[in-house]
Amino acid sequence: MRRTKIIAKTLYIISLVLAIGYSITTLYAAFCIVTGIRTSIFDKNLLHIFYPFTTKPFLIAENNTLYIIFSLLLPLGLYSIFFWMSSNVFRVFLKPVLFTARNVVHLKRFFGFNLVAPALATVIGSFFVPIEDFILALVVVHFFLGIFIYFLAAIFNQGIGLQNEQDLFI
Repeated sequence: MRRTKIIAKTLYIISLVLAIGYSITTLYAAFCIVTGIRTSIFDKNLLHIFYPFTTKPFLIAENNTLYIIFSLLLPLGLYSIFFWMSSNVFRVFLKPVLFTARNVVHLKRFFGFNLVAPALATVIGSFFVPIEDFILALVVVHFFLGIFIYFLAAIFNQGIGLQNEQDLFI
C-alpha cells in the first residue's frame, strides 16, 4: 500500500498543479479578451494573447467570438474542473480509510463529470464551431474513463457496506 500512496500523492500534486495552471490560464485569457489588454489581432483573423509583460504569443485563437467561447475558454475551463476533480480522486487514496461516503462522493462527481460534460460541451459547441475528429476521440476517452470510475465507485460503495458489517461484528 505504501507504493500506492506514493503514486497517489504524486498524481494528486500533478493534478492539482494542472488544475491551478488551467484555471489561471482560463481566467487570464478571459481577462485579456474582455479588456483587450495583452492581445493583438494578427492577419485580420487570429487573436494573439501574449504572455504577461511580453509581446510573445501565449495563446493563439481564431478571432471569432463563438470560436473563442467554444474552442478556447470552454475547453480550458472544463479541463480546469477535470484536473481539480482528478486531484480529489487521487486524494481519496491518501486517506487512512478508503471506504467512506465522502470518498464515494468524489468518485461519483468525477464519473458524472466525465460522462456528461465532454459530450454536452461538444454537442453544444458543434452548433457554433466545427468539431475536429480528435475532439470526438477525447469525448470517447472521457466516456470510458467515466465508466471505469463508475465501477470504482461501485466497489467503494460495496466496501463501505462490508466495512459496516465488520464493525457490527467487532
